[in-house]
Amino acid sequence: MKNLINSLHGDKVIWALVAFLAVFSFMPVFSASSNLAYMRHGTGNTLTYLVKHAVHIIIGFFIIYKVHKVPYHYFRGLSIFILPVVWVLLGYTLIKGTVIDGANASRWIQIPFLGISFQTSTFAAIVLYVYVARYLSKTRETPLTFKSSLVELWVPVFITLGLIFPANFSTAALLFAMVLMIAFIGKYPLKYIGLILALAVAAASFFVLLVIAFPKAFPNRVDTWKSRIENFTSDKPGEDDYQIEKAKIAIASGNVYGLGPGKSVQKNFLPQSSSDFIYAIIVEEYGLMGGLTILFFYMLLLFRFVVASHKANTLFGKLVVIGLGFPIVFQALINMAVAVELLPVTGQTLPLISSGGSSVWMTCIALGIILSVTKKEEEIAQEEADKQHREKALQRLIDKQLLEEEAERVGSQGQNEEDNPMNAVLNR
Repeated sequence: MKNLINSLHGDKVIWALVAFLAVFSFMPVFSASSNLAYMRHGTGNTLTYLVKHAVHIIIGFFIIYKVHKVPYHYFRGLSIFILPVVWVLLGYTLIKGTVIDGANASRWIQIPFLGISFQTSTFAAIVLYVYVARYLSKTRETPLTFKSSLVELWVPVFITLGLIFPANFSTAALLFAMVLMIAFIGKYPLKYIGLILALAVAAASFFVLLVIAFPKAFPNRVDTWKSRIENFTSDKPGEDDYQIEKAKIAIASGNVYGLGPGKSVQKNFLPQSSSDFIYAIIVEEYGLMGGLTILFFYMLLLFRFVVASHKANTLFGKLVVIGLGFPIVFQALINMAVAVELLPVTGQTLPLISSGGSSVWMTCIALGIILSVTKKEEEIAQEEADKQHREKALQRLIDKQLLEEEAERVGSQGQNEEDNPMNAVLNR
């Protein structure tokens, strides 16, 4: 075990926080999977879901370990070549997306022979964040103009968002907000950010109007967005109201210390209790203290991302940590806000805790890249320490040699005085 821990490089606090959240996830996932276990005449045995989640987590940690071994500057060039591949995957997903549990699921594609679904937008987000960080770090070396950035930066961003937006508004909105944040931190001119924001709002409005005029022209979820906003802002009951109502009952039932692990009642009635609404189950079983503890750990993770970004030795490293780390925490906050009805239902999972395959693995890829950045900081610090150690060792060697030479000189001088005849006469 000691050798395994020593082989984990990078920020040890991030490693510990990720491990805590992943290990904790087994309890709520095992408990909240009961409604899935009873669906379609199931036996109610949640052990299968627990084992499945354990496999996802183990593979996820293997991904983190392998990715964090790769020097992070390699991802700088890879983002250029992978981005067109992402566009192809997003286009295919939009057209041929798999239907999951009857929902409009043009967000996932089925991976042949493996029997698992893959949400391409999560992979696209990682690639796009790295691509934006690469461009902004490059502009520090060359003058920046709006025309050049529009072609090299924002056209790829809008292509990616345009392929995600029709089927997954919440993910596209989160992704766009994170890109703007990276641009702001990367000191992209504020007036240009305002222009891009206005352009994005105009494009989204045009898309909605186009869908209203031609509702069957292409895949979209505008009706779902509209109904969710109406349900959130009105008192009329709707499908999302049922989920929110059950989530609030679960949270209210938890009180301060909760009903106890595995004793949730609302898990049997709350749809997506092991994924989108798992935070409500956590609060019901572990109470307000459990819910605040999870929030605290995400906030601590956010703080470590800020520290890691500050310590990064390159602008690219700083922007990569911000671009990949902040969305993980913001997604968690959105998930919690939906559970307490601060936001409309969005379908965002709780990172590292909710059950899932590709979503867990994509989060682990992002964490692996972040840890690769922090590993580089450790390597630089170690190199500096080794350099100082060598300099001190060399200085000690030089001092020792000087002392030996001084001793030889003094000894030689004393011998010469004894051999001189005049000294013998004077001594008499």
